[in-house]
Amino acid sequence: MLPFQKVSLLSHLTCSNCGNIHSAFHTQTLSVCCQLPLLSHYQINNSIQKEDILESNTTLWRYAALLPVLNPANRVSLGEGLTPILDLSKLAELHSFHKLSLKDEGLNPTGSFKARGLSLAISKAKENGETACIIPTAGNAGVAMAAYCARAGMEAVVVMPRHTPDAFKDHCLAYGAELLLIDGLINDCAAKVKALNENRRYADMSTLKEPYRLEGKKTMGFEIAEQLAYDLPDVIMYPTGGGTGLIGIWKAFRELQQLGWLANDARLPRMVAVQAAECSPIFDTFSGKQTNSKNYVGRPTLANGLAVPRPIGEPLMLQVLAESNGTAITVSETDMLQGVLELSSKEGIFVAPEGGAIWAAAKQLLQSGWIRSDEHILLLNTGSAQLYLDNLKDLWQRTND
Repeated sequence: MLPFQKVSLLSHLTCSNCGNIHSAFHTQTLSVCCQLPLLSHYQINNSIQKEDILESNTTLWRYAALLPVLNPANRVSLGEGLTPILDLSKLAELHSFHKLSLKDEGLNPTGSFKARGLSLAISKAKENGETACIIPTAGNAGVAMAAYCARAGMEAVVVMPRHTPDAFKDHCLAYGAELLLIDGLINDCAAKVKALNENRRYADMSTLKEPYRLEGKKTMGFEIAEQLAYDLPDVIMYPTGGGTGLIGIWKAFRELQQLGWLANDARLPRMVAVQAAECSPIFDTFSGKQTNSKNYVGRPTLANGLAVPRPIGEPLMLQVLAESNGTAITVSETDMLQGVLELSSKEGIFVAPEGGAIWAAAKQLLQSGWIRSDEHILLLNTGSAQLYLDNLKDLWQRTND
């Protein structure tokens, strides 16, 4: 049996704030010391070789040794991961980029990158003996949790903003989830989840309030490295709401350094957190407009996944931006929509509004000089536009009038 098909090398968890060690072998939520996210650690050793991955399976479970599920029988999978990296040669030529590419997470089961995180989180919940799960969501995470709970035979409760496009609601109901609609944004949904789960009947799948959605998201980083022959791009543009993708990709790169698969002098990508102008807590903190986002008030946005006004992962996101010499940027609703239209009409890729945002942001950063025209820029599109059509159609019609 190949190393990446063997039992997980998971060793322990640490508090992301103070580093205190927590057990990885029973159910955990936030750290008991600081009430902040826990991070997974592995017994990384030289028995894991690049060549072994190539002969492994074609889902994110090809990296099973560096994922937290101990018993392969507990893996709950719908074929997630190994999404393509596509060249954007037409747009590169039009806008004077040397090398421009896009990793399309919209091709995952359930239509977004959330499939990765929820596959891992539900698998680990199953392994821990949980039978029911609950999640506050802006849309895609709720759809993914409902699907993976259905696959695992677990009860699912999804708490979602009332203004979320109907397609997200319909998908959750189709998967058999109980759906609760709340007036407000995802922070209001989180408050409802907390109230509903006072007796801890449900496994709480909230962003970074359990350790393992992050581990699913980090597989994007493993794939980026593998697909680019470990020659990482200069810049990665990432649409940032709760931030697990941004944090996870950076965690993957650090683990690859531990494995010795990246050259000692290899420069890691500069990470860019792209936010909607309507809800930009990380940008506001990064740019010094506020000390932190604990009292930030956001507004709904075309990109539902970016409407996260008070992310618990803010310190980890800021750490990624600092370590990578990255930056944060905001995009207007109009520019976001234009980005969707340009990627679909020029490259045939129907991205979510979050994908439109990263393309708009890349053009802004090139124009400002923060991105150089000779650099390799990788856009990370987190989902398909199919579920966002309610959000898009009115603006679309106005654009075509």
